[in-house]
Amino acid sequence: GEHREGSFVCSACGYVAWSNPVPGAQAVIERDGRVLLGRRRYDPWAGLWDLPGGFLDEHEHPLEALDRELAEETGLSVHPTEFLGVWMQPYDGRNVLCLTWLATPTSGGERPGDDLVELRWFGPNELPADDELAFETYVEILSLWRARHEHA
Repeated sequence: GEHREGSFVCSACGYVAWSNPVPGAQAVIERDGRVLLGRRRYDPWAGLWDLPGGFLDEHEHPLEALDRELAEETGLSVHPTEFLGVWMQPYDGRNVLCLTWLATPTSGGERPGDDLVELRWFGPNELPADDELAFETYVEILSLWRARHEHA
């Protein structure tokens, strides 16, 4: 095969694999002025705090992926209240296009599942230190969340 700018071409069949970012959906789940974070079970960054979410399946709408991933990881059904933004997160040699929502729980009881070992609610002044967060984009995302609550 041959690497070109933004793609890899198979020398045997000519198939072109494009180097596109991988889409993911994640949520800042809020309740009573607190945010829900989960501790990662697996590497990369096992033991660090994560926003619940995950990768989209090929034919899945981002909000469907959000519902599925949050149910798997937290046991909660949630209602997305606002689209917070898009962050690009390097992950495992790729870039993840992280579509990020604010959301509130609507039903279910939180319990860690799938790739999380623990769930915990954090107030604006109780958030984990930057180096306890799994991804550097969470520093900005949680700072935005904190600022909203400090000025509410």
